[in-house]
Amino acid sequence: MKNLFVGNLPFTATEDELRDLFSAFGEVQQVRIMTDRDTGKSRGFAFVEMTDDAAAAKAVTDLNGKELDGRALTINEARPKPERRGGFGSGGGGGFGGKRRGGGGGGGRGGSHGQFSPREPRW
Repeated sequence: MKNLFVGNLPFTATEDELRDLFSAFGEVQQVRIMTDRDTGKSRGFAFVEMTDDAAAAKAVTDLNGKELDGRALTINEARPKPERRGGFGSGGGGGFGGKRRGGGGGGGRGGSHGQFSPREPRW
């Protein structure tokens, strides 16, 4: 089973159109057009799963660069999605605890950073 990435997809393309396009090369297991989670509109790319590896390779060779509704398709074998970093303290910059930016903290009384200023104890 091969999972193929289909990029530069016209925003008007349907899963049925892609199924028809790829089924000329072999059995299509699944077609998923990726959509924006807020609007539900196509993001311009899809994934097509084909049952036969040889058929999938032939589809990549023959369909890569082929125009669909005036757009040249980009087709290749899908790579696994990289593990996302982010969240608390991971340094990924995608959430809380990411990389800190900006200068040092407040200087407290006296206004001098890094200098020791003795204080009387509070009893």
